[in-house]
Amino acid sequence: MAYNMELLINFILDKTEWLAKIRMNRILAKGGGLMNYIKRDIENKILSLSQEYACLLITGPRQVGKTTVLRQLMSAERSYVTLDDMEERRLAKQDPALFLQMHDLPVLIDEVQYAPELFSYIKIAIDNGAAPGSFWLTGSQAFHMMELAQESLAGRTALLHMPGLSQHEVYGSGESRPFSVELKELKARRTTGTSANLEGIYQRIWQGSLPGYVSGKFTDRNVFYSSYLQTYIDRDVSELVALADKLLFQDFIRAAACRVGQMLNIHDIALDVGVSDDTAKRWLQVLEKSDIIFYLRPYSNNLLKRTVKTPKMYFFDTGLVAYLTRYSSPDILQNGAINGAILENYVVSEILKSYQNNAQDCLLWYYRDKSSNEIDMVMESDGQLHPLEIKRSVNPGSELVGAFSILDKGAVPRGTGAVLCMRPELSAINAQNYIVPVWMI
Repeated sequence: MAYNMELLINFILDKTEWLAKIRMNRILAKGGGLMNYIKRDIENKILSLSQEYACLLITGPRQVGKTTVLRQLMSAERSYVTLDDMEERRLAKQDPALFLQMHDLPVLIDEVQYAPELFSYIKIAIDNGAAPGSFWLTGSQAFHMMELAQESLAGRTALLHMPGLSQHEVYGSGESRPFSVELKELKARRTTGTSANLEGIYQRIWQGSLPGYVSGKFTDRNVFYSSYLQTYIDRDVSELVALADKLLFQDFIRAAACRVGQMLNIHDIALDVGVSDDTAKRWLQVLEKSDIIFYLRPYSNNLLKRTVKTPKMYFFDTGLVAYLTRYSSPDILQNGAINGAILENYVVSEILKSYQNNAQDCLLWYYRDKSSNEIDMVMESDGQLHPLEIKRSVNPGSELVGAFSILDKGAVPRGTGAVLCMRPELSAINAQNYIVPVWMI
């Protein structure tokens, strides 16, 4: 009875902390002039890089808050223009020199991918001595934007990728740091996160990472994600590929969502939707270019010859996956057919966010060989490989780290590993393998 009462008290405390964090975000947002604003971990990096670079380009998926963050940070002297405005877009494309003359520096140019003609003129302005922080640019098509930026602004622009909200931003506090399996770093993470049990983690997964819904600005989840998909298909997809049937493309996204955390099988997805393999391959490239999906590549080196070559597919937002796969509540999702795969998707994306928010690259793969030995993630840091396994279990056993020794056959030494699971507190299987709660990522 005492044990059950303790569980109930912990559940109430977890819920109370979560509600208090949401309320505090909203109070702080009111004071800052933007309702529902959640402070982002990438803010300090934006401000520090603006002291060094004349141009800052922020890419990322649609509706992750790129414009909102920059407008929250910008000073009163910075002008703002969006190329969603068709008149501004027309001028930027037809006469980019005049467009820049019309908008005093420093300037924030939103959705700059609609007028790539601007890049050469921004380059000229930088070469002529534009002050640090003169240009803040945003764009929703990361691959396309990176190509244009590298061609025209190479070496002159700080490039940042903004993901959706991380669990640290929504539920945590203090400084955000890239995820590490070093014990000192893991201990530090205990003070910056908010504990959550299995139900709490699936609430976070189901809720997703888009600020419009997480902040409470929009409350009807079905309408929010339906509108998100329609806007994405009508605007972003139409920029990249001609669609004869938009509903068919939406069915394609849903078929992909059913396969998160799995090795990519283009033929199976194509078969589900009734399109050719070539069409499915092209549409997957569209989803990747517009930051709806991303891949983990398989790890291999010259000493590990029997590894597979197929990547695993993930979505940037688990809330979108839950919507597409028709899970109407966190409880149903927690017990559904994709509960393990979507948890893996969540963990992988949270680790990547911790690096992206600190403007660092994350060397992350998965391992699988032709004998079906598998490691969910392999992270390389400081010249060592760190194997990571993801489990829903509260008490993972030592057998889960058995596959880690396979990496010893490779050329890069193996460092500490970890099982990322639902255990409430940091623990260890042995001196080389830790047990890390998912809420601590």
